[in-house]
Amino acid sequence: MSRGPTGPRGLLLAAGAGSRMGMPKALVVGDDGEPWLTRGVRVLTAGGCHRVTVVLGAEAGRAQALLGSDAEVVVADDWAQGMSASLRAGLRAVAATHATSVVVTLVDLPDVGPDVVGRLLDPLPRAGTLRRAGYDGHPGHPVVLGRDHWAAILDSTTGDRGARDYLATAAVETIECGDLATGHDVDSR
Repeated sequence: MSRGPTGPRGLLLAAGAGSRMGMPKALVVGDDGEPWLTRGVRVLTAGGCHRVTVVLGAEAGRAQALLGSDAEVVVADDWAQGMSASLRAGLRAVAATHATSVVVTLVDLPDVGPDVVGRLLDPLPRAGTLRRAGYDGHPGHPVVLGRDHWAAILDSTTGDRGARDYLATAAVETIECGDLATGHDVDSR
């Protein structure tokens, strides 16, 4: 799989305050001692993403200190408006690169591993690709967004819905990954 400068980028959304968690999920450390934030970057990279952009918001300074130099960091100043603010900040940053596609995932998916990302990237996505992981028939994350869709997604995202409304009206290929993970996000300790 090509991981050159135009290969797929990873986009890890980690800007929220994590009100149900009691802290920003970007600061959560898993039972294995690995911060979810660094795990998310590792999963995207090991799964086949050329580079990873991480979107931070709540307690961005503390979260960024966990990352080192393994990822490009974008701070969504309007992160409190919901997931759409994070997605817009991340897509704008990725749009400034030569990437033709981006794999979007969430920081709070601790059982989603590189094998899920790898499955979504085979075959290698193109600019017109729309793919998402499915878990026992239910759509989930990660989602692969080809460059041809970025402008429309940026125009249509609002509140805490991210690209959900756009994906509901588009021809999205669902890749079953229920044999690899549950895809459940974790909202509380």
